[in-house]
Order: sequence, then C-alpha cells, then structure tokens
Amino acid sequence: MAKLVQRYLDRIREEHVGDTGGALADYIPELACVDPDGFGMSLSSADGFIYESGDAALEFTIQSISKPFTYALALDRLGASAVDAKIGVEPSGEAFNEISVDRATKKPKNPMINAGAIAAVSLIPAAGPDERFALIQDFYSSFAGRRLELDDQVYASEKATGSRNRAIGYMLQSFGMLDDDPDEVLDVYYRQCSLRVTSTDLAKMGATLARGGVNPQTGRRVSTPDVVKRTLSVMVTCGMYDAAGDWVSAVGMPAKSGVGGGIVAVLPGQLGIGVYSPLLDDKGNSVRGVQVCRSLSEQLGLHFLTVARDSRATLRAVYEPREGIRVYETHGDLLFCGAEQVVRVADRERDDFEVAILDVSRVDDIDDAARALLSGMSAALRAQGKAGYLVDPDGVVIRSEKELEAVRFRTVADAVEEAQGWLEQNRPVSPR
Repeated sequence: MAKLVQRYLDRIREEHVGDTGGALADYIPELACVDPDGFGMSLSSADGFIYESGDAALEFTIQSISKPFTYALALDRLGASAVDAKIGVEPSGEAFNEISVDRATKKPKNPMINAGAIAAVSLIPAAGPDERFALIQDFYSSFAGRRLELDDQVYASEKATGSRNRAIGYMLQSFGMLDDDPDEVLDVYYRQCSLRVTSTDLAKMGATLARGGVNPQTGRRVSTPDVVKRTLSVMVTCGMYDAAGDWVSAVGMPAKSGVGGGIVAVLPGQLGIGVYSPLLDDKGNSVRGVQVCRSLSEQLGLHFLTVARDSRATLRAVYEPREGIRVYETHGDLLFCGAEQVVRVADRERDDFEVAILDVSRVDDIDDAARALLSGMSAALRAQGKAGYLVDPDGVVIRSEKELEAVRFRTVADAVEEAQGWLEQNRPVSPR
C-alpha cells in the first residue's frame, strides 16, 4: 500500500519533468558541467520510511543547504547568546552573496546568506581548519545517517573562484565579526559546501530536523529541540533568500536551497523532503525544485499552518474482533501524513490478517490526498488476495457511489459480519 504514496510522488515529479527553465550555476566552473536533466525527489516520514522518485540516488554538492546545519552546530557548541552576538536572524531582502552587514550592529543579517554562513563557520570551536571541518562533516553525516564525502573537484573550483566570498570574509574581520584568519575560515566554508549528498540524504536530514534533532533511522539524537526550533525558525524567514515570502505563502515549510540544485524542506513533527534539479532561477533556487515543493504542499496539504490540525489525527485503536479480521480505527482531522501512516501500518501488518476494516466514523475532517489514499486501500488489499472494508457512515472518504472503490458500511459490526462471510468463502481449507 506504500505504492499509493509512491504514485503521488511519481505523478508530481512527472508534472514538472518537462520544465527546462533556468540555468546552471556557471560562476562555479564545476557546477556548469553537471547534467541539467538530473531530477530526483525523496520524502522521509518522521519514523524513517523513505519514498524516492527519479534520480534520488544521484550525488550533487550540498552548497548553501549546509548553512542551517553549521548554524545548528554553532548553537549546539556555544549557545544562542554567543551566536546571536555575531549573527542576526532578520531577513536581508538581498542576494545570498551580497557584500553587506547590518548597518547598526555590523553583524551579518542572518545565517542563511553567505556573510552569516561564513561567520557561523568561524564560531565552530576547533584547534584549526581541519578539525573544524571534521566537526562539521561529522555533524552533517549524523543528520544524513551515512558518511558524507568531499567532492574535491568542486571544492577546488569554488576556492579558485571565491573572490566575492573572500571580500565578505575580510569585511567581517574588519568589523570584528570574524576572530580567525579569513582565508582559513573560507577554506572550511568551501569544503562544507562541497560535501556530496543525494535527494534522499536531504530528506533524511530534513526528517531529523522534523523529529526535533533525532535521526529517525539511526535513533541517534543529533541536536537538541531548542537548537532545532531556532534553526527551523530562521529557515522559515530566510532559507529561500529574497524569495522567502513567496515560499512561505505558497509552500509553508521551513526550507533551504543551494546553488547545486538541491532543496531541503521540513514539516515539523511529520516529514523531510529532498529535491534535486540543477537548473536555477535568478534568485539561486532550483526551478523544478520550487515547483515540486509547491505541488507537494498543495496536493498533499503540507503547509505548516494546515498540518497543525493533523496532530489530532491518529490511529485511535487497532484490534481484532475475530480471527483474521483487523480493525483500524481513526479519529480527528486526517490529512496526508496521518493517512500515509494508516496505510503503511496496514501494509506492514498485512501478513497478520485476511480482512482489514478501516473505521473513519470518528474522523472530523479529511483532505483530498488522505481521501485518495484511504479509498485506495481496498483495491491494494484485493491485489494481495485479501479484502478491505470501509466503515464510513457519513461519507467522509467515499462521498458518492461514483467514487466507490471500497465496500462501505455504517457500523463496524456490519463490516465484521460481512468480513466473516468473506473468510468462510475464501480462507483455504486445511488438509486433514
């Protein structure tokens, strides 16, 4: 039944695969050489289940998606007060590589632009550049759940063409915002931007943020809830540069883009999304990545101001009224993330029952994505030689006979009686 969610992702990717607008980041020579047609997307639920579509295993460099993670590491090691003394948290309204600081404080305006990111690197306590980079690399790898490696060619390319960042570094030093040698700090910055990731790595990193700092696959706590809350807050307001306002309105998830073509998006408490497509718009964001995230948000109801309702939606109970029959009872507001959990739990347990009964009689509200997933459960079970019935007295899932993909009942008792008849007709007779 996970295929029901997979079809959603594949369809959304297919909707945008023909969009070839934008351009490669040719100001970094190595990035101008990548395949412009690469296009992958991944989704990780908060419990670590992964969905992938397209070029999800294709590696690319993390670039500016590194910024919130180094900021989180600085917060972890130094605390908010020390970091706030060097880096602001206000949107800049400027390009990500603008050579500027706040006029009054002389601090970088936020950690998501280059000035703030370079300052964040300098805050990581270490004896030298190699130790500092090792701390950053280990931290990122803990979020991804695997060892992330350096792309030496991209690193060399960025270092050779990084005059603008050098200007930013020396500007920060002149204002007292950079205590260490600017060239050593910048060397680490170029290296962190040149770590290789996949869209699935980004989804896992996003899911770790969604879980408040716990990697859902390894179970390891990587960061603290307070640090994650601060990091996600800055991602909401500054993560998509001067397109942040449009992003929050249309997509409504904390996110960070990179000129390598990646985007990580986070739905707190629910999931992480990773997208890769290297063709960029004039603000440095992936064209197809932005469109895919917009479609995911709209079609699956992922805007964080909408999903707040979904926290009330859970599997209220799972029980077996008779042998071979299992009832999944839901309640509250049921949106995509809650419905995905229901169908995946049923899929995981399918060897333990012959008939599944989905009881939505206590559901208050449901969106179209959740409705499609739940109404498709019956067909998915039939394909596995089982039966699926729906208890939906108010037509919450099935609103008309034209939509009828499942046998619908008004009470669980009626569904159980029908299920017992199905078992008697279809359960294999044991040989004597």
